[in-house]
Amino acid sequence: MNSNEISYENDFYTWLIYNAQLLREGRLSEIDTVNIAEELEALGRSEKRELKNRLAVLLAHLLKWQFQPDKRSRSWELTCMEQRREILQLLKENPSLKSKISEILLEAYEAATLLAERETGIQYKTFPENCPFAFEQIMNDAFYPEKD
Repeated sequence: MNSNEISYENDFYTWLIYNAQLLREGRLSEIDTVNIAEELEALGRSEKRELKNRLAVLLAHLLKWQFQPDKRSRSWELTCMEQRREILQLLKENPSLKSKISEILLEAYEAATLLAERETGIQYKTFPENCPFAFEQIMNDAFYPEKD
């Protein structure tokens, strides 16, 4: 197969395999550097997005726990446990994301309030404007907030 037959736009899988082969063979002058760079950047963004989404789910459940004490369930606890484990794994695999936690937490909290509103019917404006929990609390398996 030659590079004229392979197209990033028309057959992404074949393009990936072919460029990986070129890299392994050291044929660096033949690789599609522009599209490879774009794909690598997209991979980085997806890791950050996954961390934000997992934090949003965890925060939404902590808000539900705090604002709907009469509806607390084992299912909510298990969701919190699962998200905490997945977040720890993501941070273990991507330690540089730790330096972005404050930024990601802000984005995640905004998403969490909307998710909590959708799941509880409580208007998002009812929840604190800023995340009321420190990251260390959020990640503590024993932490479940009480109603103020």
